[in-house]
Amino acid sequence: MTAHPADAAHERLARLWQGLTPAGPLLPHELKTAYSDRWVRFHSLPESKRYAEDEEEYAIVLDRYNTVLDELFAHGEVYVVTTEWADPSGPTQWSDHRRALHPEGTVWTTLDHTDDPDPDFHTRWYFYADRRRWERGCLDPLLRAAADDALSGVFVTDGDLTRIHHPYDGGADVILATPEERDRLRDRHAAWLSAHSSGY
Repeated sequence: MTAHPADAAHERLARLWQGLTPAGPLLPHELKTAYSDRWVRFHSLPESKRYAEDEEEYAIVLDRYNTVLDELFAHGEVYVVTTEWADPSGPTQWSDHRRALHPEGTVWTTLDHTDDPDPDFHTRWYFYADRRRWERGCLDPLLRAAADDALSGVFVTDGDLTRIHHPYDGGADVILATPEERDRLRDRHAAWLSAHSSGY
């Protein structure tokens, strides 16, 4: 039987992530800690404002997201990943909304969180991925949903998992290939950084 191209791409992505230190998959909010030496956070709006209130502010949010994404991926191939979770008692949290925003995504892998001694608090995370050519603006509906916290757990990565962009309400966590590359990107967009010394 011939493997479906999406299945082969997902298997490759899984192998790559398992080869990283620490190994993945990781939830998007964990990236900044796992790869802290290559991480930078950019805020989406001036004065670290968290949510856009009008179309002018949404334009700023999307411009900042797309500017960094352009610098990371520049018309190359990317994986677009969305996530959702389920607990033992019910369906996934974001199913219909996630599917509407990311219809191309197919199940790539799952991640079980079973640390809590109470099984009622165990969760399974589902990662959905598709591969596409990056073009500025191609993810604007998904990015806008992430900025509104209407869909969390979104990230974009190159085919080698060396650069990752995780947008969320208020900003984006970005992982670069090396600390030096991180520093150059950070310095180019210094006006978008947090005023806090921690970078948060």
